[in-house]
Amino acid sequence: MTRKRGVVLLAMSGGVDSSVAAAILQKRGFEVVGVTMQIWQESHPDPRHGGCCSLGAVEDARRVARRLGIPHYVLNFRRTFADTVIRDFIHEYRRGRTPNPCVQCNRFVKFDALLHKADELGCDYIATGHYARTRYNPHTGRYNLLRAVNKDKDQSYVLYMLNQEQLRRAIFPLGNMPSKTETRRLAAELGLWTANKPDSQEICFTAHAGGYHQFLRQVTPDAFTPGEIRDTQGRVLGVHNGIALYTIGQRRRLGINTDGKPMFVLRILPDENAIIVGDEAQLYEREMTVGQMEWSSIPYLEKPLRVLAKIRYNAPMARATLYPLESPERVRVVFDEPVRAITPGQFGVFYRGETVVGGGVIEAPHSATPDAETTDRAVTRALQIVQPFLLEGAEV
Repeated sequence: MTRKRGVVLLAMSGGVDSSVAAAILQKRGFEVVGVTMQIWQESHPDPRHGGCCSLGAVEDARRVARRLGIPHYVLNFRRTFADTVIRDFIHEYRRGRTPNPCVQCNRFVKFDALLHKADELGCDYIATGHYARTRYNPHTGRYNLLRAVNKDKDQSYVLYMLNQEQLRRAIFPLGNMPSKTETRRLAAELGLWTANKPDSQEICFTAHAGGYHQFLRQVTPDAFTPGEIRDTQGRVLGVHNGIALYTIGQRRRLGINTDGKPMFVLRILPDENAIIVGDEAQLYEREMTVGQMEWSSIPYLEKPLRVLAKIRYNAPMARATLYPLESPERVRVVFDEPVRAITPGQFGVFYRGETVVGGGVIEAPHSATPDAETTDRAVTRALQIVQPFLLEGAEV
């Protein structure tokens, strides 16, 4: 094929979004090379319901590649995935925090490892089916990450960590798509197998273990040691069954007698193996600290900055002010109005208009650091659990 605008290495999940992304890139004159990052094997009898890294997903991606006449490869990233995404998932739950493994997969696998593979293959760009946009700002000399045109599907929150080199070489063909309905319509018009395939919602590596709670029970049983449930005055109200079962804002399955008064998880104290509960009004806070900051539209925070903040993927935007701390990797966030259920381990992402300023991990006021050797053993057990479902990908 004659090169026109360059060669793009496209991550094909086997879903409708990446399928349509491939077609759009072709139409724009790019030479497209499709890759599916295989880390485990889904045994669901209907491949349309497999996860984004499943055996069914691989076959769906191959069908689309054949339809469009583009090469397709399966890449073995299972060790990278285990050493980064699974390790972080276990580590965070053992700290009493609530991680988002999909964000970490984007960070370490879908962009970091994929960009290295693109360099090995001589590809100019990388692309995915995410709903987001990029734009070069000539005034700052920086590449910016922007929200998608379709705000209902905007995925800039889970891409906040992309660095300047990744943004320079990243293409998001669906960033200007007006709706998911339009994406599916285009897929059907092109005769793509994935046009009506449902979106994947599962955490891929926990599916065969009976869900993430059961997965964690098997790999890190110390996170399921019973402990006290206390109110904010220190009174013991009951016994919990392990800190990994709880998240900030949780109301159900507390197992305590509250005389009909709704009670919610306010804090998780791993060093004391305790859960603190209270009424809903106590869930609202005005401040948080965010660490491990990755700055996007600016190199670092020099002075207080007004932003719109998101504390979870589906959370509404909240007006806030960022204040620099002693380290450029940490910021203090003060909201104009109290926000509900600020959850350590989730990500705080900050915007100016449509543009991502940066983001990082929401810190807990007091968070124990689990023993690294114990975490290593948990990751080893995790690999043993998912081993029967892993498919060795073809190295290219």
